[in-house]
Amino acid sequence: MPKPPICSAIAATIFVFVSTVFLASVGGAKEPLTDGEQSVVMKDLDPYLIEAFYGADANGRTGRLGAEGSIADLLAEPKFIDLIQKHDLKLFSGPMLGDIKPTSAKFWVRTAGSATVQILVGELASETIRTTADDDFTAVMIVDGLKPFSDYSYAVKIDDQTIQRDTFQLRTAPQPGQKVNFHVTFGSGSRYVPTNEYAWDNMASSRPLAYLGLGDNVYIDVVDRRGAQRMFYYRRCLSPAYRDLISRVGMYAVWDDHDMAMNDSSGGAGLNKPWKVPNWNVFKQNWNNPGYGGGKAVPGTWHSFSLGDVDFFMTDGRFYRDKKDKTMLGPEQKEWLLKSLAASKGKFKVIASGTMWSDGADKGGKDSWAGPWAKAERDEIFDLINDQKIDGVILISGDRHRSDIWKIERPNGYPLYEFVSAKVTNQHTHETMPAAEWSYNEGNFWGQLSFDLRKSDPTMTFKCVDISGKVVKEFPLKLSELSHD
Repeated sequence: MPKPPICSAIAATIFVFVSTVFLASVGGAKEPLTDGEQSVVMKDLDPYLIEAFYGADANGRTGRLGAEGSIADLLAEPKFIDLIQKHDLKLFSGPMLGDIKPTSAKFWVRTAGSATVQILVGELASETIRTTADDDFTAVMIVDGLKPFSDYSYAVKIDDQTIQRDTFQLRTAPQPGQKVNFHVTFGSGSRYVPTNEYAWDNMASSRPLAYLGLGDNVYIDVVDRRGAQRMFYYRRCLSPAYRDLISRVGMYAVWDDHDMAMNDSSGGAGLNKPWKVPNWNVFKQNWNNPGYGGGKAVPGTWHSFSLGDVDFFMTDGRFYRDKKDKTMLGPEQKEWLLKSLAASKGKFKVIASGTMWSDGADKGGKDSWAGPWAKAERDEIFDLINDQKIDGVILISGDRHRSDIWKIERPNGYPLYEFVSAKVTNQHTHETMPAAEWSYNEGNFWGQLSFDLRKSDPTMTFKCVDISGKVVKEFPLKLSELSHD
């Protein structure tokens, strides 16, 4: 006998409530770390932000500003205003460079209160935007009219004040077909750890064209309190070393479990869970991506971009992950990835995932593409590469706190290489994997992909770079090694 409509509605409401409570209780939150802090700004602001948004409770549920607190609430407090004035923080976060193209770039900022903002690049200028509380006082501005693969200095104008610093530098993307060499860095496992924040300084010193954040870019683990989520982004962007990096390196990011919801969490099909869209909105307000999934109709964090003859596909393996439906991506994202990959004109195609691709790279496939629930979808992607004879595919991933090289042999095509790097600043370490081509877990590190497009047979060289900037592993690949010919 069918249930009456009211019973079905009540049951659905109970299910959503229980699932949210369950997510909020599993895994455990990661408390903010403050030991060893050296930044004068953070020594002043960090205790204040933690008390306001996170609270003394280890699970981040007792911040005095409640579940939806934001900077707008702090602006009503004289103590916060005094701290902003003391440290000259009208430009509270950023600028963050992103979506770099041959002739344009986007710039993200957050101001401490409503203000007009504009980016100045020589004689070029962006539109002027007023920041408001609706967007947590953030703005994204575009500067057009730049030259391909060229260096520029820029300034940020806030109301009547023009701010220019040595780190306000940008390099535009090369054009397709332009014979250049450049590198991008990537990683995950980037919890705010004061004693390890210098990693960002050393990364920036190598002058990457872009950084790819593969999730766990901050450790939140508070699924239903946007105030606590915002606090972790405020803290991350106030880190002096990180702030310098993002002002001169193109930033691209997707989320994984710790910055979407909780450890090993899955968003599931649809948008019924009450935390999904609000958490996505917080993510959008704190990054400078070219896009965010399918927008409001099909929200997510996946997107793609190109740097010269290299196409990048950043996948979101959390928001629509559903083991019952045997999907990592959800139907809309899978369709986007397959179509985009088939249409790619880049010599190299980098497919990024927050979690690992290879069999054996994870704990029996419990939380990766190797799981029995995800393999069929993974094989659809790999089969497309064979069927469409798509050359130059490289896989990168994060999640496990180590660096690996994996080789995926395929009977009907060239081997796919996966490069894992997931311990930029984190303290926790996972064991190395003997089955990998190479596996490393000492200290902290990030991944680097160096592309040389000047050669008749272009190359990509993976490098594992430790926190001091020392290269501990190099692994070169020629395009001809990633070909169906």
